[in-house]
Amino acid sequence: THYNHYKHSIVALNLTLNNMYSCSSHYGNAIEEFCLAKFKLDMEVLDQRQWCSWEDTVESYGELTNCTFLVALKMNCFWPNRMVDEFFIRVHRHYFHDCSMSGRLLHDPPNRILGPFIVVPILVTLLMTALVVWRSKRSEGIV
Repeated sequence: THYNHYKHSIVALNLTLNNMYSCSSHYGNAIEEFCLAKFKLDMEVLDQRQWCSWEDTVESYGELTNCTFLVALKMNCFWPNRMVDEFFIRVHRHYFHDCSMSGRLLHDPPNRILGPFIVVPILVTLLMTALVVWRSKRSEGIV
């Protein structure tokens, strides 16, 4: 039984490796031709300043991802794979190289959010200082 399991594993590994190598060059060409072409058109519609805005690019990026998956499925390739990883690295280097790690444009939060983070620690510091001074004066009178 161990021999049969081993034999089936070797056959599965050979099929897997043959599949990976047989579809790789054709798969790479297909995703460039079908998926990237549409993504390029979608990105050209946007102003370059919008490329880092996730809200503006999420739909096109999602379609690009789905396209690479569907092409892999049709070509009987594994997904994700090394080819698709390299493909997305190239896409990111071209379109998103100036973006922050979160994919969003960096800017200060609105004052209504930022204000409490500044004011509350200042008030707590002042309150604690006043409390320490008040307690030290009160204890001086008792001794």
